[in-house]
Amino acid sequence: MSDDTLAKDTDVTVAPQRAGRHRSGPSAAPAGGGGRDRYLDMLRCVALVRVVTYHAFVWPWLSLVFPSMGVMFALAGSLMARSLDRPALSVLRGRLRRLLPPLWLFGAVIALAMMLKGWAPEEHQVGRWWARMLLWVVPVADPPHSAWGFEATEILWYLRTYLWFVLLSPLLLWAFRRAPAAVLCLSAVPIVVFTTVWTVPEGQAGTVLLDLATYLACWMAGFAHRDGLLDRLRPALAVSCAALAMAVGGWWAFGHRVDGSYDLNEIPPAQAFWSVGFVLLLLRFRPRLDGPARIRALDRLVVVCNSRAITIYLWHQTALILSVPAIDHLWHVRAFELSLPLGSMWFQFGVAWMLIAVAVALFGWVEDLAAKREPRLLPSR
Repeated sequence: MSDDTLAKDTDVTVAPQRAGRHRSGPSAAPAGGGGRDRYLDMLRCVALVRVVTYHAFVWPWLSLVFPSMGVMFALAGSLMARSLDRPALSVLRGRLRRLLPPLWLFGAVIALAMMLKGWAPEEHQVGRWWARMLLWVVPVADPPHSAWGFEATEILWYLRTYLWFVLLSPLLLWAFRRAPAAVLCLSAVPIVVFTTVWTVPEGQAGTVLLDLATYLACWMAGFAHRDGLLDRLRPALAVSCAALAMAVGGWWAFGHRVDGSYDLNEIPPAQAFWSVGFVLLLLRFRPRLDGPARIRALDRLVVVCNSRAITIYLWHQTALILSVPAIDHLWHVRAFELSLPLGSMWFQFGVAWMLIAVAVALFGWVEDLAAKREPRLLPSR
């Protein structure tokens, strides 16, 4: 996830995905240019919508049609490389400043709700329990949660992974710029090693390593985009490399199904290869967006999604959860029962987006403060 945190220039690149373990966290400008890039903004907006759609319907094929998380990590990597043209320490401070305050607000609301629902430490583990709560302040591992709050907090894996990529980026970019092609190719090696040669340890450390390995190639593809390496690739070579990566990912997905499903979010190596191949195509071949840009409503939607990417990502799962009791109340109104498709998943999807809009109105201003902008209900640009 728009990411000064989900991957925007202010930075964020959002997107999740795990649902019960599913994972699923402007004018056109050249890759190295300044200002907003309408194409990257559009990709981020599509990725966010796809994340919410996946968590609503859990359709496995969505992970193949548009691997949102890989796209968002690639966009974040590109923006991080651009930012690191400045001193690294100031860049890291800026990224953390934009990422953490929205998370703190989310954590305060969700943690309080979990406590009101009875979440508390065991008597002999009070100190350890409160110490682990520090992960809500700096999520270098998944913050603690209750069983009741699991669905709302499972999406935080994306922000945790994004945070680690940000912290590692000065070193990763240093290595990449000394041997770009070699480092980009080798970035797919860790996920292969972790799933065929050496099994990552159980627990939080293993989860962190596996997620980093899964999306490392996409992050490095973002570096390649920023530095112009992808633009210098001949179209035939770019298509060949992307097709090879996606072929490996597709072969791995259909040959290593989990519970009969080819959902890439459950198969890390398949996710890694399919996503990086998809990303190479998206970032190498950039269509002109003059037509969509002239559609005022669409352009406005893209602006809002990018300016509120962290908020949308953080609260979308909670909105999906709350849409269920909200619709349950509508069943008690005879007029609504007779005239509305209350049992339709598409209706729930619509209600969830209305609740996401409420979350944006209530909490989105924190992103403005974090970016040192004047707080607004909705950004205009």
